Amino acid sequence: MAFYSPVTDTITAYTGLSPAAFFTILALSYVVYKVVCGMFVAADGYMSVKRANEYANREPVQLGEVTEEELRAYDGSDPSKPLLMAIKGNIYDVSRSVMFYGPGGPYSLFAGRDASRALALMSFDQKDLTGDIEGLSEGEIEALQDWEYKFMEKYVKVGEVVREKSSKIKEVEEEKGEAN
Repeated sequence: MAFYSPVTDTITAYTGLSPAAFFTILALSYVVYKVVCGMFVAADGYMSVKRANEYANREPVQLGEVTEEELRAYDGSDPSKPLLMAIKGNIYDVSRSVMFYGPGGPYSLFAGRDASRALALMSFDQKDLTGDIEGLSEGEIEALQDWEYKFMEKYVKVGEVVREKSSKIKEVEEEKGEAN
């Protein structure tokens, strides 16, 4: 009792509140503090978000002419490479939309490919993941054109898909291989 009486008198003197009201407010303040702290990202969560933003915000690299086989290496499986996707032979850097086109994203199967046919048909079938647009209806061609306009507005074009690289490009790549 010797400790209780001076504490309650001090609380009343300094705050003007009864000890019961003071401790109730103190408990509520603690609960509010915990709830507000829980709303923000923890340090380890912050670092993963920061890494994702660094991946998405890097400068697009111009690739030039790329074969479909070479384009597959840019599907997001290697975080050191940009995330690329092609429409009608034009390759776009979609790295800033990694949450859509990156691994685990809803459109991840389009990454690293020319997805013209799949976009025109609004299809997620593997057989439609091709740049072949022959046999599409006029409406499907229009839908593909809309997709292309969206990509042209939002993403940087970094190259073109070619069936085979020109002989001059092959020579340069062979020289680079020999130098390494």
